[in-house]
Amino acid sequence: MASQQYCLRWNDFQTNMVSSFKHLRTEKNFLDVTIACEGQTCKAHKMVLSACSPFFKNLLEENPSKHPIIILKDVPFGHLQAILEFMYAGEVNVGQDQLPALLSTADKLKVKGLIDVNKK
Repeated sequence: MASQQYCLRWNDFQTNMVSSFKHLRTEKNFLDVTIACEGQTCKAHKMVLSACSPFFKNLLEENPSKHPIIILKDVPFGHLQAILEFMYAGEVNVGQDQLPALLSTADKLKVKGLIDVNKK
């Protein structure tokens, strides 16, 4: 006779995960990748980049390293910062005049939620 199964559910799971991701980025805990563009750098988490972008996922899988450095050509540093904010928080504020260029950068980096990653 099979034992009865119980579903344990964390009611605030999504809210907690978003809060935890923001906290990890703010507190700079467990950062394991550096991204460089326009002579400036940002640190991030491979797991977050991989979850949010097939571009980063493939790049990190093909080039395993404990702490890789990714150099992005033709990506404005402000766009990188906005895209990382989007990846960690699920939202970002962008001026209307910057939106087309940011979406173009998001398309290059295949950022889920900002582009249709299945179209190509």
